[in-house]
Amino acid sequence: MTVAAFPAWMRALSVRPAPDDASLWREVLAGATTFGAMGYIVVVNPLILAGTGMDRHVLIVVTALAAMLGSLLMGLMGRLPIALAPGMGSNVVFAQVAAASGGVSYGAALTMVLLGGILFTVFSATRLRERLVTGFPDAVRIGLQGGIGLFIATIGLRNGGLLSPSGHLGDLRQPAVLLSGAALLLTPLLMLRRVPAALLLSILVVTLLGLIVPGPDGHPLTRLPAHPVQWPPSTTPLLFAFNIHDLLANLALALPLAGYFFLSDFFSATATLIGVTRRAGLMDAQGNLPNARRAYLADGLASIVGACIGSPTVAAYVESATGVESGGRTGLTAIVAGLLFAGTIFFWPVIGAIPPQATAPALVMVGVLMMDGLRYLRFDRLPDIASAVLILLLTVTTGNLIAGLSVGCFAWTLMALAERTRVPPVMWLTDALLALDLGLSALIQH
Repeated sequence: MTVAAFPAWMRALSVRPAPDDASLWREVLAGATTFGAMGYIVVVNPLILAGTGMDRHVLIVVTALAAMLGSLLMGLMGRLPIALAPGMGSNVVFAQVAAASGGVSYGAALTMVLLGGILFTVFSATRLRERLVTGFPDAVRIGLQGGIGLFIATIGLRNGGLLSPSGHLGDLRQPAVLLSGAALLLTPLLMLRRVPAALLLSILVVTLLGLIVPGPDGHPLTRLPAHPVQWPPSTTPLLFAFNIHDLLANLALALPLAGYFFLSDFFSATATLIGVTRRAGLMDAQGNLPNARRAYLADGLASIVGACIGSPTVAAYVESATGVESGGRTGLTAIVAGLLFAGTIFFWPVIGAIPPQATAPALVMVGVLMMDGLRYLRFDRLPDIASAVLILLLTVTTGNLIAGLSVGCFAWTLMALAERTRVPPVMWLTDALLALDLGLSALIQH
């Protein structure tokens, strides 16, 4: 069945007259493929956010709901074959900086995400979007993405026991550590051979082997629940759990982080939307993004809705390219992926039984893939390479994203002034907010 034979509501899910090679079953297969490629987020995201003290089982349901709602919004509004879910990178910042080490509550962190989502939506509805994309230095954006990537990879190594809390090599005498290490070597091979859902497959394999491999306590790593399928637990504690009072009490930290959630989602959405639509052949003859404003609005609204149900920033996933490779060309692909995410909420007992050793390789590989932007750095320009590398080094060595971003941004601005290069207004604003945060943080600590 071709798209021309679709019912009217299905034809409306295409950004323009549907491509000739689109078909109903191909769209469904593409949606399933996209879900398989990014389904690991239902396992990994709750594990990361559990560091805030929230119940992991509730976070599994929140993650699945956020992915479902975000993907449905993109499919119905943006009409593009791009699925959304809580963003890798933003979730780490949310947990490690905002809610855990930053000293603010989960509700205050959600309020920061909400502000970032509102700002994103406002910018998406205006021409300010283009000005912001062209105004923010590529070197700083690339350094920020790479720094978070290294941070995520470090978390993966620690979760797998390959890296001790003191920074030394893990105990290789432990079977669980050896299993995690073997999976870390196997996972990139699966990805290299383009095995479908490679990250999800590696999680599944380690989880199954965990039934016979003992953990540090002598018991099997994986302990399957007696009832693998159950009605999902209530997410009411995280529904509209905003804490404006705590946000105002930590305003110096809140402003830069709200800005980060906005900028990371903005640049991630721009890169993903352009990359996937170009791959799908959906761009027009001038190379313009189809249905751009509605697609950006869908992304911004997804973050707002996600924050309302208790999720960090919801973002477009580059893994959607796997669905495009399978023939996805319309919003139906995203809708199918969203519905599959909805189905996972009933399997939360099984997902909750997955050990951290199983997610370690996925985290490391996601971190590695986030380093991809480094190839676009201009290594012949000291301001670009110095600012990006400083962000990488400071973020990883201090475990403090704001410290790394601050040093990198300050370095870029100073060198731009030395070269008599124009500093974009967005950089002056970013520098001011970061300086305010560092100054007030120093006063609080002393």
